[in-house]
Amino acid sequence: MKLLIVTAVSEFRKDAMKLFKKANVQVFSSSDIEGYENLPSVIISQSWFPIQSGSKDSLLLFSFTEDDKIDILFELIKKFNDNPEITNPIRAAVLPIEQFI
Repeated sequence: MKLLIVTAVSEFRKDAMKLFKKANVQVFSSSDIEGYENLPSVIISQSWFPIQSGSKDSLLLFSFTEDDKIDILFELIKKFNDNPEITNPIRAAVLPIEQFI
């Protein structure tokens, strides 16, 4: 069992959920988060709302799941991100779990 962590911009919420379903990752949690980019100070100073510059409404999904499902999900995410119109790709990471109850 491993910890699967996926982040995406909020616009891809439904897409991310579909990818989880296709990979048969049935049990997971989600949280709305705010993502940030470190933009050059010139861009920030030209923003109408500089205190909010670089932030994006985002989504965090995580699940304790098996390797085979993770492998399928990673392939699906790669295919999704290969679309040239995608400017904010879905990101995923896997962490080993040493113990759990």
